[in-house]
Amino acid sequence: MIEPHAPAPPGAPPAWTGPARLPVRPGTGRFLVLVCVFVCAACGLVYELQLVAFASYLIGDSVTQASVVLSVMVFAMGIGSLGAKRLRWHAAAGFGAVESALALIGGCSAMVLYAVFAWTAGWGGMWADGPRWLLVAFSLAIGLLIGAEVPLLMELIQRIRRQDAGGAVADLFAADYVGALVGGLAFPFLLLPFLGQSTGALLTGTVNVVAGGALVLGLFRRDLTRRARWALLLAGLTVLGVLASAAVLADDFERAARHALYGTDVRVAVRTDVQEVVLAGGTHGRPLDLFLDGRLRVAGRDAHRYHEALVGPALTGPHARVLILGGGDGLAAREVLRHRGVRRVDIVELDPGLLRLARRDPGLSAANGHALADPRVRVTTADALAWLRRARGPAYDVVIADLPDPGITASTKLYSQEFYGLARRVLAGDGRLAVHAGPVTTRPRAFWTVAATLRTAGFATSPYRVPGPDRSAGASRSPRSPRDWGFLLAAPGNTPPALRLGPGHPGALTQEELTADARAAERTRVTGVPASTLMHPRY
Repeated sequence: MIEPHAPAPPGAPPAWTGPARLPVRPGTGRFLVLVCVFVCAACGLVYELQLVAFASYLIGDSVTQASVVLSVMVFAMGIGSLGAKRLRWHAAAGFGAVESALALIGGCSAMVLYAVFAWTAGWGGMWADGPRWLLVAFSLAIGLLIGAEVPLLMELIQRIRRQDAGGAVADLFAADYVGALVGGLAFPFLLLPFLGQSTGALLTGTVNVVAGGALVLGLFRRDLTRRARWALLLAGLTVLGVLASAAVLADDFERAARHALYGTDVRVAVRTDVQEVVLAGGTHGRPLDLFLDGRLRVAGRDAHRYHEALVGPALTGPHARVLILGGGDGLAAREVLRHRGVRRVDIVELDPGLLRLARRDPGLSAANGHALADPRVRVTTADALAWLRRARGPAYDVVIADLPDPGITASTKLYSQEFYGLARRVLAGDGRLAVHAGPVTTRPRAFWTVAATLRTAGFATSPYRVPGPDRSAGASRSPRSPRDWGFLLAAPGNTPPALRLGPGHPGALTQEELTADARAAERTRVTGVPASTLMHPRY
């Protein structure tokens, strides 16, 4: 840190040689700088969290994506801090420029990322990973700018009143960490649920540029030349204009992006407490597509194939009492209720918002045959793993795990040895467990890891697969739809259960198709894969 009256090093730009000329008392000036530190820290953490949230929702594998965002951002913050050394001779102007750039990049990041994700989703080739590379680029840019903030603010606060370096750092970091706490809590509890990703980021950018501009143009305006003041004012107003325009157009932009991503028949697009739910079609004779966090879960006219394949083979034995883990759309319950002899169906679903749509949305409730209104069906809103821990058994003849793919970090625990051990505890001795284990063709190792995990939990398994949505027939509007669906039929003990359909099977799936599907899955076998546990996930 340059002493107040020390000359600048040779070749360096001229620095102010005295205390800052403030329009307020030094104590008030220090307080205002610390308030700005607080606000900027809160905004910085919101940018960081919205990048992590975007990656988790639309790219998947939240642990990997969060690790990439955080590590790149922290690395960039270090580089930004070093780069800020060159700006400290003009700390006020440098800080104003940094805040304008940070507000523009951070505020627009959510919309730009969503636009790239939506409009390049089906391009393939080098564009297939466009959102991932852009995510890294935004993490790098935002990290560089956040890293530059602290050295410049340290220079400004020292110019107000000199104090020992330890005391100045303590004051600055205290305001910074408290601001980060507020930003970290505001994002999941206020910004995301009430404003959404795009508008929340735009509001954060607005707060950011206003706070930075007010500090520099209000408190340190006498440290700036006339040209610098006008340049910073113009830059700040331009950023505010861009953010305000984007906020006005946010709803139209999101509708257009959803249409590009999901098709033109989007009827419902809501973010529940758990996930983003999008319904396309489902009325006036149009097929229903259901997307959860951007992933196709129900594929129009092909939806019956998934649920028939999941449910049919499991219900060839005793099936008076059935437990469905997941399945909040009601479609697995519809398939179960089509079989004679079913007396009770318990559904354990984490997302109450999806359950509300399954009951009330005309397209989805018609597709599930109003299964959730059947008196034999009982619905519990709970995490499947936590519910199994409390359950006592054996109580069920059939357990159906209609859960997200195992490659999604949030669902990894639902494909663990511990989870299947708890499922076995509630299953009757001659019962069966049907597991949706993700796509076989594109992720064979994950599929066979599920099989290995079931064996470790005491189950014998029979693998099979069915082709995914028929894209040529236009049933799926999403380029991210699976090429096939993989399933495992499991039974306690060492004897794999027979893959067969009962004589009264009500669906279109035939025994010949099921046998062929089993052979197709067997050809993808990956040997030697270890089981997945809560402490050592393998997906």
